[in-house]
Amino acid sequence: MKLKVVILSLSVFTYTGFTAQNIQNNPGSNHGNKFEQLGTILPTPNIYRSASGAPGHGYWQNRADYNITAYLDEDKRNLKGSETITYYNNSPDDLDYIWLQLDENQQSSIKKADFPYSSTLPKASTDQQLRPTDLPVSDNGYGVNLEKVTDGSGNPLKYTVNKTMMRIDLPKVLKKGEKFIFKVDWNYNIPNRMKMGGRGGYENFPEDGNDLYTMTQWYPRMCVYSDFHGWQNHQFTGRGEFALVFGNFKVSMNVPADHIVGGTGECKNYDQVLTSEQLARYNKSKTSAEPVEIVTLDEAKKAEKNHSKQRKTWTFEANDVRDFAWTSSRKFVWDGMGVLIPENNNKVMAMSFYPKEAYNLYRKYSTKAVAHTIKTYSEFTIPYPYPVAQSVEAANGMEYPMICFNYGRTEKDGTYSEGIKNGMLGVVIHEVGHNFFPMIINSDERQWSWMDEGLNTFVEYLTEERWDNKFPSKRGPAWTIVDYMKLPKDQLEPIMSNSENIVQFGPNAYSKPATGLNILRETIMGRELFDKAFKTYAKRWAFRHPEPADFFRTMEDASGEDLDWFWRGWFYGTDPVDIAIDKVTIATPDLETPPRQAKETKYKVDKPALNDFDDISKIRNREDKNITFYVDKDREAQDFYYRYDRGQEKIDTNKEYTFKTEGTESLTQKEKDKFKNITAYQIDFVNKGGLVMPIILEFTFEDGTKLTDKSSAQIWRLNEQKVSKTYYFDKKLKSVQLDPMRETADIDTSNNFWSNDGGNAQISKFELFKQKEGGTTRGASNGRVNPMQAAGKK
Repeated sequence: MKLKVVILSLSVFTYTGFTAQNIQNNPGSNHGNKFEQLGTILPTPNIYRSASGAPGHGYWQNRADYNITAYLDEDKRNLKGSETITYYNNSPDDLDYIWLQLDENQQSSIKKADFPYSSTLPKASTDQQLRPTDLPVSDNGYGVNLEKVTDGSGNPLKYTVNKTMMRIDLPKVLKKGEKFIFKVDWNYNIPNRMKMGGRGGYENFPEDGNDLYTMTQWYPRMCVYSDFHGWQNHQFTGRGEFALVFGNFKVSMNVPADHIVGGTGECKNYDQVLTSEQLARYNKSKTSAEPVEIVTLDEAKKAEKNHSKQRKTWTFEANDVRDFAWTSSRKFVWDGMGVLIPENNNKVMAMSFYPKEAYNLYRKYSTKAVAHTIKTYSEFTIPYPYPVAQSVEAANGMEYPMICFNYGRTEKDGTYSEGIKNGMLGVVIHEVGHNFFPMIINSDERQWSWMDEGLNTFVEYLTEERWDNKFPSKRGPAWTIVDYMKLPKDQLEPIMSNSENIVQFGPNAYSKPATGLNILRETIMGRELFDKAFKTYAKRWAFRHPEPADFFRTMEDASGEDLDWFWRGWFYGTDPVDIAIDKVTIATPDLETPPRQAKETKYKVDKPALNDFDDISKIRNREDKNITFYVDKDREAQDFYYRYDRGQEKIDTNKEYTFKTEGTESLTQKEKDKFKNITAYQIDFVNKGGLVMPIILEFTFEDGTKLTDKSSAQIWRLNEQKVSKTYYFDKKLKSVQLDPMRETADIDTSNNFWSNDGGNAQISKFELFKQKEGGTTRGASNGRVNPMQAAGKK
């Protein structure tokens, strides 16, 4: 049965129950300023970053090209490298020094950034944790050993190492438009990442005596110099990730001859490092609709048994990337397939590298998940621009351009649980998705973790939904953030927090921003507006360095939605959502009361008194002999009077005004019969949590039918604590459910329900008349403030 919604002649379908007159009766009702613009919280737009959120006409960014050779010594577990960097100064500034990152120093006991943490006496400890305190700290032998730093001609350069950062003092000022070429030779002992932690290193497999190397943050790399930060040379502690410049890479890796190597970019000499059979399989995989084993499981098992003493050099090239990572092991099975990105007609090689320990999972799913991810992200952001996308099983997750490291091993007998499979798929999608955030839309991870982790986790959720509609996503749906938002206020922190200072890192940097974007898309903006704005942000800032304000402004600019209230509450604040149904008032029409007569009220505007309080600033200004005051002759010559401008009408204190309320007429019997079955329901809401959100209601009627209504968050603009809505129905209401689909992250659903069976409603009647033809009642009905209200009169 279709529900008939009645619109009465004297009322609208829904009514907020709060007017301009109420503001005078509820002083301080808007004290939280939740709907004020962000204003000076955001940086001032300039020629580099516009007020629309787009790069300004003067936007610039510097660039660094790398030519690197690397030698992997498996016996000593040492990496030796030599690089030539060409650094381009596109900034308007003269530079007399440059900064590089030595991330591997974080593994050193004496070179690391050493951000200490509080520690307490444990009740139990592992043998690794229970080590005698050795003061002063001895050198554990890890970290970067700089062998030589020279200019392009081989002349030594003066440099200073400060923990994980290195400053090179330039022999002459590097001016705008100039480039500087220099060389660095270095080496370091590769850490066991399974024991020491960190994002790169080796994993040893004692069963077969082999290592699997993930070479990340392995070379001295340029810091970002930008218009918004200058040099981003904050120390690397292992938490806050990276800020990097774009450039072109040419990298050669000399490794044991039986190793298989995967890396950022395209390998340029497969014909020299692969067997003829492997090369043929690789070429076949380019056009295959299913993953083809390029290096088979049998070949990988055979290679594990024979540690070759011969060596091979693999050569890779990658253009317009911000970083380079690679992997090397004789344990790898390698498969691949071609993927077409329709939006830009880009043919991509999706590939996976994995040891036999992960074979039964990765062979089935990894490369297909890679292909699915880059295709889905291309729909929501920009078309994937690179020629390669790779997933490497390495027992952990970490991302780099065109290559990422993931987990997902089976039991020894090759079996796996549904949980392990879904966890593996989620990690692959997430890490491959990082190709877009931050590898292409290149935010500053050292400062803002949410700009890559949060945005990426959001699109990961969309991609998981496209992979399997019942995929058990843990981040993205609004209800999944509730447990975090229920924590005491002193355990919550704004999303807009520096990476190093976040305590609840997972919820803060990943879950809450992803959830917020999903709420924007599904509940606040709608998919069409959101998707257009989100794609606009990705397009504007692809291969550039966005900041939070660029994202916030673009989302509003491209959608026409004022979202400052949302950024203020969800990103800058810690308030949770807890909107409660406080009370329901039920009323039926009184059709017999005589109509009201028109009334006239006369009033005169009082002349407001000037502020005669002398504050301390005024007193001190008068005492300051260096201050000369402007003399307002007009104010001295005449009385200051209050004037209210409403169109052509001027309020004058010398004039008497008349405020007229139009009368009403009786309803005809036919009209009474039409409205006699109408019931009005006023629902009062209380904002207990503090964070404003849309009010979404599901009505269930006594005949079993249902109706859903949604009011935008703007309903809270004039009163952030309490609002009311009135509905008129031609059938009896049985119950009301607030936020029925749990889409606003409301932390307490126990106060979201009202039932007419509970007997907790107030019963009343409302008078119903026919509005006089041509009559106008100023005030709440048309949103205008009448002169009497403006003058403060009742």
